[in-house]
Amino acid sequence: MEQFVAPQFIDVEDRIIGPITTRQFIMIIIGGVIVFLCQKFLDTVSFVMVTMVVILAIVVFGFIKIQGRNFYDFLKSMIEMLRRPRARVWYKRVSTAEIISQRNKEKRQGVQTDLAPSRKTMLSSHLSELALIVDTGGRYKG
Repeated sequence: MEQFVAPQFIDVEDRIIGPITTRQFIMIIIGGVIVFLCQKFLDTVSFVMVTMVVILAIVVFGFIKIQGRNFYDFLKSMIEMLRRPRARVWYKRVSTAEIISQRNKEKRQGVQTDLAPSRKTMLSSHLSELALIVDTGGRYKG
């Protein structure tokens, strides 16, 4: 049987110059080009403002990590979470026309039921059994 070398530390980025990774180096180069172009084409006040924004963006996106993740990964996850939340809740809405037609149908059939959900009273023993199931993480089956 052949043996293969499994790659390790695949989530660690390669370092180019000291502690600077390839991604950070490319971001610094792009920021330098933007600052250079702004120095050529903008007046002093605009140049200083754009330079501050570019340096801030490079520092934030290149060097800041939140909970061990790069800032752009964190920002991407946050935007995705705000756009598509994971909790999906379905509230069934019954229109008045459906209620009236259901009641008319039941009157014709001689059945008298109500569409409004009925409240069931829970016994304290049932509540304590449910609490035990939750506390044991579902191991207790009741």
